[in-house]
Amino acid sequence: MNEKLGEELTIDDIARAATFSKFHFTRVFQQATGVSPGRFLSALRLDEAKRLLLTTSITVADISHRVGYNSVGTFSTRFSGRVGLSPSAYRQQGGFQRRLTGEPRPGTRPAIVRGFVSAPPEISPGLVFVGLFPTRIPEGAPVRYTVIDAPGAYQLTDVPEGTWHLVAHCATGPLTRRGTGYTGHHGPITVEPGVTARLADLRVRPKRLFDPPVLIALPDLRYRPEPVKHAA
Repeated sequence: MNEKLGEELTIDDIARAATFSKFHFTRVFQQATGVSPGRFLSALRLDEAKRLLLTTSITVADISHRVGYNSVGTFSTRFSGRVGLSPSAYRQQGGFQRRLTGEPRPGTRPAIVRGFVSAPPEISPGLVFVGLFPTRIPEGAPVRYTVIDAPGAYQLTDVPEGTWHLVAHCATGPLTRRGTGYTGHHGPITVEPGVTARLADLRVRPKRLFDPPVLIALPDLRYRPEPVKHAA
């Protein structure tokens, strides 16, 4: 997939490269990644578009063709929906989203999801994003999210009923390099009627080949904001 992002790949093509039948390949791939081959390929294409937007001056139209889109309009719409910013805004803002809001889910009784984010002892990540998403791919608006100063306890309040994927992510280098950062996943977890709290711990680790890309443009997790100084 990574080698042929600009080509018209079908599931049959990819399964043939893996020497599996299409149905067996799809089943094994989903077990390994948590998403279908088609969704994973689409996420890789948008992730590569994010990298090109930050590392080159190539036009949005040319980038869309490089990652396999025949229509720049379709590319821009899909990028905006899954990343949270238009391609031009993503480039202008350096890959970060200045304001991130949880997706409203009215009509349900909210609950709390809380737990502990741990990290390997050999790393010392800074700010950690923790968010709930409807799918295994962190994209679009999170259902709820928080940013904690370092691995440790977190709490998400007003979580609506439903089935969600919990994702933790921390940046350890520039967004322009693939595989940068540490990520963790827990789920799916279900918040059922009458449930007031769910416990969910997760551990961040270096991103692996089979981890779906983090598509959503996150707040800048590289630096802690300076405290606001008020005049005496």
